[in-house]
Amino acid sequence: MDSFEQEGNGAALESLPPPPPVPPDVVPIKAESDAKKTVRHPMARRGVGTKGQKVTILTNHFKVSVGSTDGHFYHYSVSLSYEDGRPVDGKGVGRKVIDRVHETYKNELDGKNFAYDGEKSLFTIGPLPNNKLEFTVVLEDVAPTRNNGNASPDGLDSPNGRERKRLRRPYHSKTFKVEISYAAKIPMQAIQNALRGQESENSQEALRVLDIILRQHAAKQGCLLVRQSFFQDNQNNFTDIGGGVLGCRGFHSSFRATQGGLSLNIDVSTTMIIQPCPVVDFLLANQNARDPYSLDWNKAKRVLKNLRIKVSPSNQEYKITGLSEQLCKDQLFSMKQKNTKNENGEAETLEITIYDYFVNHRNIQLRYSADLPCINVGKPKRPTYIPIELCSLVSLQRYTKALSTFQRASLVEKSRQKPQERMNVLSNVLRTSNYGAEPMLKSCGVNINSNFTQVDGRILPAPRLRVGNGEDFFPRNGRWNFNNKKLVEPSRIERWAVVNFSAPRCDPNNIARDLIRCGEMKGIRIDPPFDIFNEMNQNRRLSPVVRVEKMFEQIQSKLPGAPQFLLCLLPDRKNSDLYGPWKRKNLSEYGIVTQCMAPARVNDQYLTNLLLKINAKLGGLNSMLTIEQTPSIPMISKVPTIILGMDVSHGSPGQSDVPSIAAVVSSRQWPLISRYRASVRTQSPKLEMIDSLFKPVSDKVDEGIMREALLDFYTSSGKRKPDQIIIFRDGVSESQFNQVLNKELDQVIEACKFLDENWNPKFVVIVAQKNHHTKFFQQGSPDNVLPGTVIDNKVCHPKNNDFYLCAHAGMIGTTRPTHYHVLLDQVGFSADDLQELVHSLSYVYQRSTTAISVVAPICYAHLAASQLGQFMKFEDASETSSSHGGVTAPGAISVPQLPRLKDNVSSSMFFC
Repeated sequence: MDSFEQEGNGAALESLPPPPPVPPDVVPIKAESDAKKTVRHPMARRGVGTKGQKVTILTNHFKVSVGSTDGHFYHYSVSLSYEDGRPVDGKGVGRKVIDRVHETYKNELDGKNFAYDGEKSLFTIGPLPNNKLEFTVVLEDVAPTRNNGNASPDGLDSPNGRERKRLRRPYHSKTFKVEISYAAKIPMQAIQNALRGQESENSQEALRVLDIILRQHAAKQGCLLVRQSFFQDNQNNFTDIGGGVLGCRGFHSSFRATQGGLSLNIDVSTTMIIQPCPVVDFLLANQNARDPYSLDWNKAKRVLKNLRIKVSPSNQEYKITGLSEQLCKDQLFSMKQKNTKNENGEAETLEITIYDYFVNHRNIQLRYSADLPCINVGKPKRPTYIPIELCSLVSLQRYTKALSTFQRASLVEKSRQKPQERMNVLSNVLRTSNYGAEPMLKSCGVNINSNFTQVDGRILPAPRLRVGNGEDFFPRNGRWNFNNKKLVEPSRIERWAVVNFSAPRCDPNNIARDLIRCGEMKGIRIDPPFDIFNEMNQNRRLSPVVRVEKMFEQIQSKLPGAPQFLLCLLPDRKNSDLYGPWKRKNLSEYGIVTQCMAPARVNDQYLTNLLLKINAKLGGLNSMLTIEQTPSIPMISKVPTIILGMDVSHGSPGQSDVPSIAAVVSSRQWPLISRYRASVRTQSPKLEMIDSLFKPVSDKVDEGIMREALLDFYTSSGKRKPDQIIIFRDGVSESQFNQVLNKELDQVIEACKFLDENWNPKFVVIVAQKNHHTKFFQQGSPDNVLPGTVIDNKVCHPKNNDFYLCAHAGMIGTTRPTHYHVLLDQVGFSADDLQELVHSLSYVYQRSTTAISVVAPICYAHLAASQLGQFMKFEDASETSSSHGGVTAPGAISVPQLPRLKDNVSSSMFFC
């Protein structure tokens, strides 16, 4: 029984008699299914591609040989505690303690070297003398080390008499108890097995040990560690990106099992750090404030919490826990008087201000701290206050808040490198990191080749594109333009108006006139606008939501009915706070297609690009693949096929309570693969798996995303159900592949069965990754690899079906290839057909006249998620939503739902 026609599959059961009633004293038992669910695993490679022009490519993988394969890594659990049994919570101190154990008890440990991960795991080559070892060590100075700022400082309880002692004896010792207990042994042979494609938990663990050795090697050189990326405290690697934040250039280094054997993947990496400088200077830059007296101290408190400072003149290092409630000149504390005692023989206390104490008792000159809060480095119940001008931020502290648009642009601009420059830097990194001297690597017999690995690449030809008047052409170097060309399916714009929030910076009449003229050249017929609505002066100081409300009141009072389209002129080029409220009002409340623009530097090129977006939103098509029109796409044109792009976007790292947004984009009007629609839902913060693909709320009602996509495909494709479902999934790591293949795909299958029990479409599941560190270089050329370059050998997985594709022309910096992992293919694509399909899907992106770096459905999913994310942005003040007490457990807070789009725009390409 098919329910595409009847919305729900309950009706099929109505002809059956009802089941007999259950007697009142019987508790029904849930039927257990005998059939064990088969767990899907990523598929093996069936073959490699052959199409395209062959080319030799260099890659930033360096061949590794492993001498000893018959030994074992031994894994031990590490437990650190203080003398009184309290566990050590600070991570930074762990490495110092384990180093001291290694020095002090060399003989008891048979002189073995350790690979320690800085937390709870330690590895050796061969066993330690006993399965359980206990040691006691003393450390003189336990200020946290650079690479982890989580250790809590001890001492300086209050600035009193003890503080003066500390200045004479700045180091204080602490005793630690260390327990090292056997956990597991990992055969080194597992690395060889992985290279033969026999992956196991052991082989992943063995490679993890090698990576931990690299981390430890970097930690010993005082680097900041961010997973497998390492950053040195070197001014030459820092670049100012504004707001008190520096871009810090370092390098990524990790071992990979590949078809060509074990390789070391080294790449340039960039992270953000806080500018090491006096705390006040950082705050002035961070808030763009004129002087310390105009700082927002609530904001300051949030950004400073948990940062590490050095205090002059003692040079002691502490972690900031907060700020004083009062100004330095007013903040009191009780100072013990050494020489005066009360009747009980205890030292009398004197109430004194922090300012008075430092200036008069410590003889430290303070120039401007009197009228500012103090820095607190103590515990909540026992604060320790220090005047702010004595505090400087130490180097290499990560900045994890979201960057502003300008900071991000600056970081990208300053951290990009041309291919040749990047190769030189990487050769240099390999030379200076001196892995040959690392004792643990020596013990494993690891030898690293210093040459870039050569791989065989192929350059796929660009697909032929169709534009207006039946004209076909081939893009050149991944690019094309619409000069003297018409759009393949232009829309017709009749009822429209211009809304101007930007006055008096532009003349909306000129913009409307130029838009009509450019539209005509591209085949889009645009009538004169019905009206131009300028925002009233008195509304400009109102909140964004109210400004949009007032504008709609104006529009409704003048327009005879809902317009087909509204062109909106915004005052700012980036991040206008009107954008979210405006989009929400149009798409959710009125179902009106809208295009926003900022009227700075408007020329014909700009307006043509704008028209590409407008045409796609209104249901037109700018260009398409010729093989869509014929139709002759291998494996797709003959059998109804839906193509899905899925992505989940999360709040910035500091925001643990901002819901994640899942977007699923789906193709429509088969046999086309250029037209898409999107469904977007919120879900628990930081949850990577999409949980709303199938959402049955009763026996007959499914409110999931897949149902919407499948019903839209059915109605737009001549009442055909898709027999093939191709899923492109973005943003998941290799450790999550099994969840995509089982949890997410199961939801998709259930959604299909809910619509029609007897329907069994075939599935293809492909993960696209951009967040990896493999780069490709042309041999003997300073330019980036050519668009269409595909690599499916040597640096690819020993067994699984994956390939790298650079579909786009890298104009600046070094091209980042997209790594495609084919996890499942029930359709039976050949390697060539699948690679060509992925390549073609990089040419159907309607917003630009270039091939893009990842398939269009995934790009559209990003756009849809970020646009609907703006709907929510203006509801919370995003600054205060940043909670810095770790990450909330997924599902711990109720997730606000996004408003639904009106039906007439929900199937449009509103996200273009």
